[in-house]
Amino acid sequence: MTSYPFSAVLGMDDMRLALLLNAVSPAIGGVLVRGEKGTAKSTAVRALAALLPPVEQVAGCRFACDPAAPDLGCPDGPHPAGPAAERRPARLVELPVGAAEDRVVGSLDLEKALGAGVRAFEPGLLAAAHRGVLYVDEVNLLHDHLVDLLLDAAAMGRSHVEREGVSVSHASRFLLVGTMNPEEGELRPQLLDRFGLTVEVGASRDPAVRVEVVRRRLAADADPAGFAARWADADAEVARRVAAARDRLDRVLLPDAALRQIAEVCAAFDVDGMRADIVTARTALAHAAWHGRDRVTVDDVRVAARLALPHRRRRDPFDTPGLDEKRLDEALDRARDDDPDDDPPGGGGSGGPDDPSGGPGGGSPEAGGPAAGDPDGRGGASPDGADGQQRDGGTDPGQPDGSSADGQRDGGQHPGADGTGSDETGPDETGPAAGEPARPGSGDGQPVAVPQGGLKARLLTAPGVGDGVPGRRSRARTGRGRTTGARIPAGGRAGALHLPATVRAAAPQQATRGRNAGGPLRLRPADLREAVREGREGNLVLFLVDASGSMGARHRMTAVKGAVLALLTDAYQRRDKVAVVSFRGAGAQTLLPATSSVLAASARLAELPTGGRTPLAEGLLAATELLRVERLRDPRRRPLVLVLTDGRATAGDRPLPRAARAAAALAATGAPCVVVDCETGPVRLGLAGRLAAQLGAEHHPLDQITTAPLTDLATRRATVTDHDRRRSAA
Repeated sequence: MTSYPFSAVLGMDDMRLALLLNAVSPAIGGVLVRGEKGTAKSTAVRALAALLPPVEQVAGCRFACDPAAPDLGCPDGPHPAGPAAERRPARLVELPVGAAEDRVVGSLDLEKALGAGVRAFEPGLLAAAHRGVLYVDEVNLLHDHLVDLLLDAAAMGRSHVEREGVSVSHASRFLLVGTMNPEEGELRPQLLDRFGLTVEVGASRDPAVRVEVVRRRLAADADPAGFAARWADADAEVARRVAAARDRLDRVLLPDAALRQIAEVCAAFDVDGMRADIVTARTALAHAAWHGRDRVTVDDVRVAARLALPHRRRRDPFDTPGLDEKRLDEALDRARDDDPDDDPPGGGGSGGPDDPSGGPGGGSPEAGGPAAGDPDGRGGASPDGADGQQRDGGTDPGQPDGSSADGQRDGGQHPGADGTGSDETGPDETGPAAGEPARPGSGDGQPVAVPQGGLKARLLTAPGVGDGVPGRRSRARTGRGRTTGARIPAGGRAGALHLPATVRAAAPQQATRGRNAGGPLRLRPADLREAVREGREGNLVLFLVDASGSMGARHRMTAVKGAVLALLTDAYQRRDKVAVVSFRGAGAQTLLPATSSVLAASARLAELPTGGRTPLAEGLLAATELLRVERLRDPRRRPLVLVLTDGRATAGDRPLPRAARAAAALAATGAPCVVVDCETGPVRLGLAGRLAAQLGAEHHPLDQITTAPLTDLATRRATVTDHDRRRSAA
């Protein structure tokens, strides 16, 4: 199948540059591309492999050993001196989201190992990607332990397999590329830090850019071979520059002045550890090599910092990656002030948005000819004569000015949340006192800011033992955890082998199979047993939030949002999906369907207004319907419903009886529920407790859902200790 040409991808300066710099120097550690759906992230990555130089490998070696320097620990080795070689294109290996661990790292042939005593290893995707590209689409949906395996292999250049007492190690150096849509969930900051570079992409809002994107896509669909041929020269030029930059990389000098600039920038942005400094240095070297220079300049450092630092500033699940360009320039200026002999700015062309000659495929003194990606030399017009000029600002080397890819522009998200709604306060609800100005969250329909108090949520779990996806909340039978038993593997192939159970299953058949005394155990596929392990699963945590006028009184909603934020943070850490339903006025609204993005949930929560009557029945029925739909979509994920309300029901006819019937319907789904009682004040009606009884749910007062931050506890302890010392001294 003919892939879409790399040079034909319109715009996306930062993403294309990050990919090519990793192609020049895989030691950078890969690139993570973040962006909204439909922004050609996958298209550009798949086109990259065709630009990489071909690979020479030992003939017949399943681990792609280099004939000039074979891996001494290769499982297919040892290879003889001067082995026969074969030449092949660089591979693009795609890792599916649902891949099992043994498919990623490789697995042992258990029948040969146990039956014949032979250590036979079947290579996995990490071996196939050696000296090529490993691409993970939707990397944020991949299980954390698999992401850890990938990043470990990318960092060390080797993959280690430890299974059933047998150790195998092989070389695994590859260009790691991950793409993700942040709306579907974030990666943990610890995993983000392991990616060398990160870029943000978004769709262009310029109609001219969008027209050109559609024109090129339709042309490629109508005649893939012809479209690729029209861009072949441009792609060949980019491939030549990649090969030349690889050859030049070892000769590029990183002066002490540039090192000081890198250290100054990383310190200015308060990044953790030293990985940021190392990656920035490697990226600056690769950028200088890409532009044909033998010395790193301040422009190389600026571009490297812009690609290597944004995601390393993210420490909280509700932080978004980003970099203040003004602070970056100030840090570079400080470093230059310390070293007046430093290279002047603009000395070499940065390849960034302000340098039309600098990015991937752009012209350079050593490249010559038209800009790569602009085969006709017409400043970005497509080969078929279409005008691709962009007007967003910035430049795309070899492409029209200022867009981002496939018609996309590099930039952030543009989430929109419906913050509208009735601000009516019912006659039985509490509003602001006469003459008192309306306050956010007091029935005036205004959003309430989420307090940043650092509260920690108590652990809430689903009862029993589930069989869901790995996570960190409720007990479940998963692929990781302590072994609790054995079972016949589904599909005929065992996962983690349960050796004692396998031997017990095979033992009664040894005589009929002709096993001699002292001979190897004779196994059949039907004898294999896999381990049943119990660990933790991630749940679907459904927040059902009462946003009526009674909840807005006396700043109650502020406390509720603080508790929900703590619970959302807990859900993020435990790898849950979350959904948010609110009810107020005359009905209920699904603010956020089930998603792994707690960032999106917190954004909807911050924009949630309050006011109006309390349609409790409608809220409970909306939660019931959402659970029904999600059970069809993801039947293995158990739900946990958190109802945050004071228990009042004031909307519609006979509100309390209707609420009781709706509670019975929700209880009939079998979903475990927790009622968080938000009622405050000296006089309490106890309606939330009654709702909990109707749901068969746990009942907790709001102030018991969260605990004080650990820093507060430490401060209190220190205060008490100082007080005790003073009393003792007295």
